[in-house]
Amino acid sequence: MADTIDKISIIVSKGSLDGIYPGLIMANGARAEGIETNLFFTFFGLDAIHLKRHEHIKLATVGNPGLHMATWAGGLPGVSSMMTHYMEHKMGSLDIPPIPEFVEMISDTGAGLYACKASVDLFGLEKNDFIAQLDDIITVGEFYEMAAGGQIIFT
Repeated sequence: MADTIDKISIIVSKGSLDGIYPGLIMANGARAEGIETNLFFTFFGLDAIHLKRHEHIKLATVGNPGLHMATWAGGLPGVSSMMTHYMEHKMGSLDIPPIPEFVEMISDTGAGLYACKASVDLFGLEKNDFIAQLDDIITVGEFYEMAAGGQIIFT
């Protein structure tokens, strides 16, 4: 019989739709399976839990090989907004909620939400800059203590 996963910690480090959603989808799936789950937001991944930014996350279009378009085309005015709107529409048709709603939903299942202290300090932020569901701002050492005995996923 295969070993089971009892605990995961997911690191979200990117601030784009294609950088944030994989971690949220993995966290949601883990909680649905009863797996203890913590999300650790660092660097631009902090945007997913930032009060003024979490509703304005865009799809990264410049140099994104998954879009199968020339790098220069991704940088044209309006391309990022158009592709973001398209992806949000496609995700909505699959019942994948917008980032703010998804984060709140995951938090409501008992997953822990943590911000990286070094990144928070780097960007001059404070706890009141983040959504109410944020459990705490922690150091990398505290994250490792929390993750001990489980799996770590870096998205």
